[in-house]
Amino acid sequence: MTYVVIETCIKCKYTDCVDVCPVDCFREGPNMLVIDPDECIDCTLCVAECPVEAIFAEDDVPDKQKHWTKVNAELAKAWKPIIEKKPAPPDADEWAKLKEKAHLLEK
Repeated sequence: MTYVVIETCIKCKYTDCVDVCPVDCFREGPNMLVIDPDECIDCTLCVAECPVEAIFAEDDVPDKQKHWTKVNAELAKAWKPIIEKKPAPPDADEWAKLKEKAHLLEK
């Protein structure tokens, strides 16, 4: 089992989760993060750190968000690792209020 970042992360891109990851399994895209399922060791540390609750255990991903498991796996192959916390975008708090943002994903 792995952990999955869902659309709630889009345009927020808080990186608190990156800071606690012991294996550097996060990948950074233009406007969100994903988890590389081949690197994730299921430690659960990132879940509590995400201020927008965008990280779920693969088995616990809400039904409407299940496709994000595949999206994470695909994008993790294309995006570069992020290993240090970075400042969130200046408008992250505003974007955090929106839940349906899949159409805004930048690959």
